[in-house]
Amino acid sequence: MYIKRERYLSKIRPFYDVDLIKVLTGVRRCGKSILLEQIKEEFIENGFDRAHIITINFEDLQFEKIRTAEKLNSYVNEQIKDHDKYLIFLDEIQHVRSFEKVLASFRATLNCSIFITGSNSKLLSGKMATLLVGRCVEFRIMPFSFAESYEYATAIGRNISPDEFMIDYINWGGFPLRFSFTKESDIKRYLEQTYEGILDKDIITDRSKVNRQNFERVATYIMANAGKEFSSKNIENYFIHQNADTLDKKTIYRYLDKMEKACLIDRVKRFNIVGKQAMSYIEKQYAVDTGFRMINTNLVNFEDTFFLENIIYNELKARDYEVFTGKTYKGEIDFVAINGRKKCFIQVAYYLAGKETIEREFGAFKPISDASPKYVFSLDRFDYSRDGIAHINIVDFLLGKKDINLS
Repeated sequence: MYIKRERYLSKIRPFYDVDLIKVLTGVRRCGKSILLEQIKEEFIENGFDRAHIITINFEDLQFEKIRTAEKLNSYVNEQIKDHDKYLIFLDEIQHVRSFEKVLASFRATLNCSIFITGSNSKLLSGKMATLLVGRCVEFRIMPFSFAESYEYATAIGRNISPDEFMIDYINWGGFPLRFSFTKESDIKRYLEQTYEGILDKDIITDRSKVNRQNFERVATYIMANAGKEFSSKNIENYFIHQNADTLDKKTIYRYLDKMEKACLIDRVKRFNIVGKQAMSYIEKQYAVDTGFRMINTNLVNFEDTFFLENIIYNELKARDYEVFTGKTYKGEIDFVAINGRKKCFIQVAYYLAGKETIEREFGAFKPISDASPKYVFSLDRFDYSRDGIAHINIVDFLLGKKDINLS
């Protein structure tokens, strides 16, 4: 059972027959392999010859021995029987050493369209970027959005309203296979094993020289505090409180980089609203999925907004906005969403429970003279819009019933 991931297919479709390597990146188990299958099915439905489709999943034991560019080149060329066009699907390409060389060769010598996936956000950096500059197009794949999760949950027979399902999504996120389980203990176990698998395969390998205990402590802290203002000093204090060895700032940032490369987190920069410019300073980290945040905290505190902020951040990124945290001379705006030269400002709250909360959330925009649209998001069904600031129900936004405007 799976749903059609139209959000991503609609982005990739215009490149099906373009002479660029289509690169799908994203955290493990987010659904990249299924998306490749859906792309393949669309070609077949449009009459493409199955015999001209070459598929390799490098995590399949059948292909375990293909670990070098030379062996991959030999295998693919053995499958080529004529001069007609071929489709080449390579799943989890990072397992092949010097894969960028063979991709460049395929593109230069074969009549083909190439689709690859990888569980590394920096797949298009370094040598690959040098060899394939201008020859790739990248698509970042995320776990199920709220809308996809609700569609899937409904398809498998869960009779639940969107508002009720929101609590489930806040807690356990959108990793597709987690919907195979109904008991919270089973969901938690699955997410923990998935998380540990990412650490083992993508971060704490034999060649990585990473102290597992120290890394797991840092990762737990980052996940548990996703959405909060980042400070390496706070992590140092956390280690002291845990009676653990202290870590220097360089090591902490190296661990953060590894988490980002494994697509576990996004690192969010600051936008100076007064100066109207993006800053290089990294302000916050957000988890790729709230399920991973949950297993590192074991409790959703409905008095704070960080789980909801995380969901809104991921949704904005999936909709192809540039997202920053905003700074005014008096405080913080949760998000500045930018598309080209247009932008809007967003505050996020669970519920606007009481006059004080309403004043705080709407009042955050007072220092901003910029005329760009301003929004307060919350789970309230009552419309609290006021003073030119729009209030949007979060569930309606996530389902596409309400949207933001930029100017």
